Amino acid sequence: MTTAEARIVLLRHGETEWARTGRHTSHTDVPLTANGEQQARAAGARIAALGLRDPMALTSPLVRGARTAELAGLNAMPWDALVEWDYGDYEGLTTPEIRESVPGWTVFTHPCPGGEKAESVQARADMVLAIAASCLDERDVALVGHGHFSRALLARWAGLPVLEGRRFAASPGSLSVLGFEHGTHQIVSLNIESQSPNEERNVS
Repeated sequence: MTTAEARIVLLRHGETEWARTGRHTSHTDVPLTANGEQQARAAGARIAALGLRDPMALTSPLVRGARTAELAGLNAMPWDALVEWDYGDYEGLTTPEIRESVPGWTVFTHPCPGGEKAESVQARADMVLAIAASCLDERDVALVGHGHFSRALLARWAGLPVLEGRRFAASPGSLSVLGFEHGTHQIVSLNIESQSPNEERNVS
């Protein structure tokens, strides 16, 4: 049985120029900004303070994820399952731009033409969490990834449909901690970060 101390840490990559300007970024491989690199280093200090048990670290293979893991001091293995929600035709667009043709659009409530369906994201999130949870009897797990997929992971750990990822925050460079209370999945900490509030809604 999983111990009460077992944890899965979700680390969103640091700021990129596209994230700073609100452009949806899935497969486009943009680097961290200087601020994003600082965020990644600060996240590493916060992870070290958690005192994780021999953590297994996995990262999105995209440069913004891998570089964040490196700067955070995580010896992370790349895992394609941690890539961002595929925005399809909306890649590189901001939410206001998308809403010019689709009023009220969000990635959680509306489709992405040519991209990934919510059902596919939910299945992927469930697979990631199942594999991570299978390791927890022996060691903690750190997953380095992206904004919307991290929010999908939070929703699924809480037993909610992926749609409800809209209710969780995942700022650039932020940490969230998943754990247990009396055997029940619990979000122990959410969106621990050190940046100004006006950066929190950046995507991808």
